[in-house]
Amino acid sequence: MTTTAILAIVAMGLVAVASAVIGSIGVRVARSTSDFLVASRTVGPTANASAISGEYLSAASFLGIAGLILRDGVDALWYPVGYAAGYLALVLFVAAPLRRSGAYTVPDFAEARLRSPVLRMVCTIFVIIIGWLYLLPQLQGAGLTIAIVTSLPSWTGEVAAAVVVVATVLLGGMRSITFVQAFQYWFKFAALALPAVIALVYFVGGDRTFDRPAPPVFTAATTVSIDTDVQLQVRAPVDLTATGLVDGVQRVSASLRWEPGTHTVKADATLDFLAGSPVPIVAGAPVEDADWLTPFPEGRPYGLLATYSLILATFLGTMGLPHVLVRFYTNPDGRAARRTAVVVLALIGAFYMTVTLVGALSRLYTPQLLVSGDTDAAVLLLPSAVLGSSLAGAILGAVVAAGAWAAFLSTSSGLVVSIAGVLSTDLLGTGRVRDFRLSAVLAGAVPLALSLFVTRLDFSEAVALVFAVAASTFCPLLLLGIWWRGLTDRGAIAGVLVGGLLSAGAVGVSLAGIADSSWAGVLLYRPALVSVPAAFLVMVGVSKLTAKRVPADADQVLLQLHAPERLGLSRDRLAERGRPGG
Repeated sequence: MTTTAILAIVAMGLVAVASAVIGSIGVRVARSTSDFLVASRTVGPTANASAISGEYLSAASFLGIAGLILRDGVDALWYPVGYAAGYLALVLFVAAPLRRSGAYTVPDFAEARLRSPVLRMVCTIFVIIIGWLYLLPQLQGAGLTIAIVTSLPSWTGEVAAAVVVVATVLLGGMRSITFVQAFQYWFKFAALALPAVIALVYFVGGDRTFDRPAPPVFTAATTVSIDTDVQLQVRAPVDLTATGLVDGVQRVSASLRWEPGTHTVKADATLDFLAGSPVPIVAGAPVEDADWLTPFPEGRPYGLLATYSLILATFLGTMGLPHVLVRFYTNPDGRAARRTAVVVLALIGAFYMTVTLVGALSRLYTPQLLVSGDTDAAVLLLPSAVLGSSLAGAILGAVVAAGAWAAFLSTSSGLVVSIAGVLSTDLLGTGRVRDFRLSAVLAGAVPLALSLFVTRLDFSEAVALVFAVAASTFCPLLLLGIWWRGLTDRGAIAGVLVGGLLSAGAVGVSLAGIADSSWAGVLLYRPALVSVPAAFLVMVGVSKLTAKRVPADADQVLLQLHAPERLGLSRDRLAERGRPGG
């Protein structure tokens, strides 16, 4: 095992140990259900903002966005813009009223607002679906990190991440992971900022440039291993040596000259390129650097349609993510919840600016990823690409790997808490601590099993699909439930089901790889443009048709949601239901 691999394993182990030690602070005071679910509503704005940022900035943010920018250029900038701007909608419309509802989970809010056990169960099902779909790329990201930096099988990283996350949640629930996630945000931000600054210094002091009508080039002789079947675009002749099935012919160290066009390379092939050779690019991505800097370059059909749908999903999906929403229940009051959301905007904005810089510089320093298509590895490989095989490069690479590990752990912890919360309070029906712990094991076990068998998508694309489901289900429910008196239980159920089935069905088709490049295929990968309006229209339409079912206490509940806490109208749903705390 190489020095880099050993250092990376040590660094990731230290992050896990530090997380366990910090989490133990919460263990000493986590005794009741309220401690496990919402930290007894005692988390201040700054600590909560750091914890939310640590939880929100997942594998998609740490690895996926840089990889998409490396591959797609300016078209990928809508991902960080959408993820950050989603919090603006959250702070304006949802954060404070949701905290005042006194609920512990989204299903709790739904029942408090509309008095419907059926709606509560529907919401419970979608909390679990969204949580498991979101956990899937986190665990696969942990596997990718282990495979890249240590050459161990990816399943070892997936299993290790699942075990650490579930163990942390079992020990202290929400109170414990609040401290852990706050630490992990600052650690992974530092782990990302350090290589970004170093690479920027090298870029400014060198003679490389982005803006040119040519593909990137290999600055040194490079060997690229192909893990999955790829189609590569070539604009200028390329000389290479190939081993494996290339263009339908089995080759062994064969010298080739690729002419302009498209070339097919099967998995397990190896390609060797000379220094100065133009880089073949995975089909569908901009080939020339000038196109990479241009929105919607030629060859990307329906790019505007896909972008509009992506914007809708990311802008509205944040307010529908259960593991994000549960964080606002932990604030002492609605004002603190709103202040928390504002601080979060600053923290995640700084992070996304940094990861965008890393993605752009990766096109110059890790062009081999454009050949293999494994662009999610850009952040992990940038340190060694800039500093070479020196000890400094190995140490920096280990720090980045540990930062990626922190990203998976922090997001996964929040997801497991949110899933375990609804499993223990809604499906098991008791809300006791031991049921929460049993639910936490189940919450981690199912996505772990899926991660071992489901084909990995680009992390940001996989998460964007989850955002589409969240935007199509809980976003309409929360916005209309908070701001419209006329919402009825049947309208809410119909809207959540329509939006959820449309978006979740599209996710299933996307994961199966059935969608094509037509406009219909684009909407399957980006379903929000159809599913979100459909959910709103159905929710409003059915509510109008069932106006007699508007709850008799609708005005009282809305007053509770919007009145300042000092009036004493806020409630605690768990206390009202009389559930035991142990």
